[in-house]
Amino acid sequence: MTVHHRGLAIDWFGYATVRIETPEGFVAYLDPGRYGVLTGEWDPDTPGVAHPPGRDYAPRDGDLVCITHDHHYDSDGVRRVASEDATLVVYEAVDAANVSRDVEPVETLPYHVERAGYGDEVAFDGVEVRAVPAYNEPDGPHTREGGEPYHPEGFGCGFVVELGGAIALWPGDSDVLPAQGAVDATLLLPPIGGSFTMDREGAADLAETIAPELVLPIHYNTFAALETDSGAFAADVAGRGIPVVLDER
Repeated sequence: MTVHHRGLAIDWFGYATVRIETPEGFVAYLDPGRYGVLTGEWDPDTPGVAHPPGRDYAPRDGDLVCITHDHHYDSDGVRRVASEDATLVVYEAVDAANVSRDVEPVETLPYHVERAGYGDEVAFDGVEVRAVPAYNEPDGPHTREGGEPYHPEGFGCGFVVELGGAIALWPGDSDVLPAQGAVDATLLLPPIGGSFTMDREGAADLAETIAPELVLPIHYNTFAALETDSGAFAADVAGRGIPVVLDER
């Protein structure tokens, strides 16, 4: 199902992969790939769980591709969605050498690459991209047995993408942080799976803080650790007077 917001066409493909297209045909992707969501191999751990189906998808139509951190870096996914003249906006700490999967170094990909740290902005073709903090709090619930956050500060980012008269916020793999609440987003794409990120209750609180025109949750139900009740999330957000939609097909 394609979701529409201020003339944008938005599709969630699973995991953290989102496609956004403006009425003028500019196409942006957020964190494309992994877990078979773009190769047709995705299969839920729990039968019947709400999630977009995996598909063999390689349109190579993306003008902009944003990568938040190592866990979401999939060079094959990038190649599947990026056009020949695409711009990649990649968080400064993303490093193929630290990825246990078989991925190509970012700088060897045949695209224009812009590295971004917290607060950095990249603008081109009337589109603006800004990196925002994304991490798990050291004393929060999303830490390993030794107390190390799954996503320590400086490991990854979220992105604010302004395009087509809309402002989309993908917080990345993160707890709820003050910097996110300060974004004047019209579209919020929060992770709601918990375990490694904010859960559905935290994401609903963030939605209430930002009060966007539309909330479209992502990064849930791709595998068992991310399973959550998306219907309960939608009811929670709607009960706070905020429009919300689920793209689960």
